[in-house]
Amino acid sequence: MEATRKNMDLQCNSEFEQLEKVLVCPPTFMSISEIINETQKHYADDNIDESVASKQHRNFVARMKEEGIDVISLEALEQFPEQVFTRDIGFTLGSTVFVSNMGSDVRHGEEQLFKNWLDEHGASYFSLTENSIEGGDVIIDRDIVYIGISGRTSREGIHKLSEALPGVTVKELPIDKSYLHLDCVFNILSPTEALVYPPALRKEELDFLAARYELIEVTKEEQFTMGTNVLSIGDKKVFSLPCNRVVNEAMRERGYKVIEVDISEIIKSGGSFRCCTLPVKRSNR
Repeated sequence: MEATRKNMDLQCNSEFEQLEKVLVCPPTFMSISEIINETQKHYADDNIDESVASKQHRNFVARMKEEGIDVISLEALEQFPEQVFTRDIGFTLGSTVFVSNMGSDVRHGEEQLFKNWLDEHGASYFSLTENSIEGGDVIIDRDIVYIGISGRTSREGIHKLSEALPGVTVKELPIDKSYLHLDCVFNILSPTEALVYPPALRKEELDFLAARYELIEVTKEEQFTMGTNVLSIGDKKVFSLPCNRVVNEAMRERGYKVIEVDISEIIKSGGSFRCCTLPVKRSNR
């Protein structure tokens, strides 16, 4: 594990506090070039219409800016077809950014672009150089960090990260590799509420989560369309897909403002709003 310490003001302590600054990357070269999940397998023959994906992504970025979020775009490069999913290349825990060690060959090299941005902006970061761990498997809720053991994140990688997080409880959540990342089956909306797709988790982990949160269950159909992969931006505002009507209504019934944006072309590659965003600053204002 390599450490570089500088002085940029970055902070994230949860998935639901006010989002102030976030990194994205346009899907300029997005394609299904190597099938890495069940969603991609379903859409492999159709593949991705880059022009549609780019238009949808621009609309999503515009809506975030309307909410007062500082949206920073990383450079898209042709050799990285999954680059739109910036969440996976790193994650902000407290005042430190961790740069991932990617678990898929198709994504190796993306993390260097993230390091370049951090260096340019004087950020503090740890580079996780041993064992794989990706940001889609890391979900933070103040004093506890949930990390999925998946096809992209190893138990060894989790142990290495734990060593860098003294005083923080790390809870491992094993999931089936077919779901790719933890945020495809679990996500936190508030200190007391979370979305979950129960079949993806063992009873032991479900019981642990049920004791801490009111669990809003997502159906099999809406899990396939990334029903858990929403983006919370603070003040109980959540970005979600229009097609996920059941989960959207469940959130509205609990007082959330659901901002519906169509990124249906992007989710063909197995990720939605949370996957497409890398928060580097949230506040509790």
